[in-house]
Amino acid sequence: LHRYGRSYGDKRDVYKRPDATNNQSYNAQAADRDMVYCFCYAPTGETLAPQMVRIPPSLKVLQACTDGPFKHLQGISKQNLAKQLHDRFVTEISGTHVG
Repeated sequence: LHRYGRSYGDKRDVYKRPDATNNQSYNAQAADRDMVYCFCYAPTGETLAPQMVRIPPSLKVLQACTDGPFKHLQGISKQNLAKQLHDRFVTEISGTHVG
């Protein structure tokens, strides 16, 4: 990703690809406002405590929902949205959405 002048998760080029020669064709964010994140891997050797994970709602619970994005949906469109959200929740909690 460094060749593209961006990092993982950077959505600035959704509508416009970066310029290959000078990398100045982003239109969503000025270059002087970029953020840089640095991470240092430094294991302590200690065993981590069990992680607190909140289980996402079941598909049945999502299909029974009547507020939020489901407020004006009925039938197959409601089922499709519930399935999409459930699949996303399950994917994100499993960690397979990264990389």
